[in-house]
Amino acid sequence: MNSMNDTGVVAGPASGRASHTHRLRRLAGTGFIATLAATVATTLAVALAQAVGVDFEVPDGGETIPLSGFAVVTGFFSVVGIVIAVALLRWSARPAKRFVWTAVSLTAISLVPPLLSGANTATTTALLGLHLVPATVMIPTLARSLRTRTA
Repeated sequence: MNSMNDTGVVAGPASGRASHTHRLRRLAGTGFIATLAATVATTLAVALAQAVGVDFEVPDGGETIPLSGFAVVTGFFSVVGIVIAVALLRWSARPAKRFVWTAVSLTAISLVPPLLSGANTATTTALLGLHLVPATVMIPTLARSLRTRTA
């Protein structure tokens, strides 16, 4: 006896795994493109803030945050967001909803250090805004990708 159904198509668990693997790959690819976009947007926002006079000097040590530092940190935490999204896609029944809750909560928590940094008002305000720039790119993009069903 073979394992064919009435349409002559072999049924088995492999087709579900291929679909799931395809979703994971598509999510990762979309996430990495969004990471590039978030990094570019954040870097441009930093350059614009510097052009209007924001110095990004943090009193603890008196050092200025370099432009490349913003890009590296944005890229790193965007990849962390992708890892969270992939994990939720793999293990959650409602990955998009859980991702949005997690990402928004982590973004809110990330707003605390700029407030505690002791930097001047312009730097603090710019840092707060710069936390929101990549969040507005990454969160909707990954959430939309988590909602997409593969036929």
